[in-house]
Amino acid sequence: MDEFSRLPPLERLRAIMARLRDPITGCPWDVEQDFASIAPYTIEEAYEVADAIDRKAWDELKGELGDLLFQSVFHAQMAKEAGLFDLDDVASAIADKMIARHPHVFGTESNAKSAAQQVVDWESVKAAERAAKAKGGVLDDVALGLPSLMRAEKLQKRAARVGFDWPDIGMVIDKIAEEARELSEARDSLPQDRIEDEMGDLLFVMANLARHLKVDPEAALRRANAKFTRRFAFIEAGLAKRGKRPDDSDLAEMDALWDDAKRAGL
Repeated sequence: MDEFSRLPPLERLRAIMARLRDPITGCPWDVEQDFASIAPYTIEEAYEVADAIDRKAWDELKGELGDLLFQSVFHAQMAKEAGLFDLDDVASAIADKMIARHPHVFGTESNAKSAAQQVVDWESVKAAERAAKAKGGVLDDVALGLPSLMRAEKLQKRAARVGFDWPDIGMVIDKIAEEARELSEARDSLPQDRIEDEMGDLLFVMANLARHLKVDPEAALRRANAKFTRRFAFIEAGLAKRGKRPDDSDLAEMDALWDDAKRAGL
């Protein structure tokens, strides 16, 4: 048993974090961290939670959620040391926010609404909160630190709420074709930074198409990544049976194995 074992679980975790950050008796690595150095780990842990869910790895999910919780505790401890706020303030703030954003549950509004209508109401409440914070621009508080594909979708959603959107999905598809042509032309005649610009434009419109199709582009790309990984593993296994590795093969042979993987439902 450790010295904190008699504490309730969350208090135990908070005490462990405080000890890790103790400048005299703590862990040197933990002590030297700051918000910026920990932020990438926070993002990574969130993706590992999503990965466990995608794989339905329920035995792993508890541990991944714990890792993500630890990130919140870590940030809160650093904030406490800086005199900004502590973990109780974090919990109180999110509790207050959830109550304010669910008047149909905690207030007097009727909860006889569809999920879609509740999303609309949620966004209305958030818009009022932004106005109260004197955020002037529609896009002002779309976080810069989001993965680019996710941020593209959120920027487009925010703009669409004020009417800046294609009314027809066919127009989005036409725009994709236009951007693809521009990228093809840029490839042959423009410098690398302009090619990157055109590639970005195409990806941005692809994210817009996902939004119109009500597809999460991050989730779709994760599934595509997983599919590619499964099929390439099938290629490697098939080549191994022939005493080969991918670098001993050629595209035609590997492409045939790829088609076998598709037929096998991978």
